Amino acid sequence: MSVDWSWIADHTDDLTTLTLSHLQAALTAVLLGLLISLPLAVLAHRVRGLRGLLLGLSNVLFTIPSIAVFVLLLPVSGLTRTTTVIGLTIYTLVVLLRNTVEGLDSVPARTKEAAKAMGTRPLRTLLTVELPLALPVIMAGVRIATVMAISLVSVATYIGDGGLGQLFTDGFQRNFPTPVIVGVVLTLLLALVADALLVTLQYVLTPWNRRQKQGA
Repeated sequence: MSVDWSWIADHTDDLTTLTLSHLQAALTAVLLGLLISLPLAVLAHRVRGLRGLLLGLSNVLFTIPSIAVFVLLLPVSGLTRTTTVIGLTIYTLVVLLRNTVEGLDSVPARTKEAAKAMGTRPLRTLLTVELPLALPVIMAGVRIATVMAISLVSVATYIGDGGLGQLFTDGFQRNFPTPVIVGVVLTLLLALVADALLVTLQYVLTPWNRRQKQGA
């Protein structure tokens, strides 16, 4: 299977536009997923009766095929980027919600008790103690959700969106492998670069982990 390099050179602007569109859809979904999952995870962590309900509901949503999700959203948001983002956000919630709950659960009880003994209010304890200590587990979920969202954007091609997924459709319809290969490579590169940047961000945001490793 050969690659037509001249086609790539002639379509550099289109490839750049599709790549940026692909990345925008994925990152928007992850950010929205974080905004929704954080308060829900805190609620599930604090109110044990809601834990099973929220996690179970997110798991049920995850079992719905991605194409079906986009189709079900069409009467609401139509053939728009909004449909793509909502669909992707639903899938990111499963990973982000579970990892955030597990991250909060991993915070030692003694640490929270010490903060309470010092007179720290619950909200401040959450923001300055629990969430920072839970950050490694939360970031692991963010990394998975980001890579998953990047891979799923292409599915939205079936509703007229899809970023780099449009290259797959174009290549298959014309029996021309170059767009398909380029689409796969660019999607993989996006996922690898995004994951590397998130690892770097986690490294910057968790200086105490570096100190622990240096002292070990």
